[in-house]
Amino acid sequence: MADTAIDFRNWQIPLSRRFRALKLWFVIRNYGVTGLQSYIRRHVKLAHYFAFLMSRDKNFQICNEVTLGLVCFQLKNSNRLTKILEERLNQTRKIFVISAQLKEKHVIRFCVVSENCRQEHVVYAWNLIRRMAEEILCEEKACCRDASSS
Repeated sequence: MADTAIDFRNWQIPLSRRFRALKLWFVIRNYGVTGLQSYIRRHVKLAHYFAFLMSRDKNFQICNEVTLGLVCFQLKNSNRLTKILEERLNQTRKIFVISAQLKEKHVIRFCVVSENCRQEHVVYAWNLIRRMAEEILCEEKACCRDASSS
């Protein structure tokens, strides 16, 4: 099954272009232009902060230019381990991530999109991702040791 990108429209009742324009009008009316700009800038800043945290860890590779609130990453050079990490993260039900194929790499998509997201939420997600990755890498090393000693 091919992985596909999911955007916000996939989670809502499909509406015509006219109704989507009306929805946008209500969002702008609710936040105001400067409020909406501030909202987007805050998410961009949080995504860059997440990328900064990840860039300091040798086990991870950021696979795209950080755009808006999206960071795509993988465990360095391992599609298989990245898939395992994605599955385990979603099994925790503490954060939800989705994957995509990016230039033959299986990547995890981390999106900062929640209205109430703050830096401590990003740090929490990063710590969970890092801890799960360390467990997977430790299991992988143990498995490799066991296979080589047989």
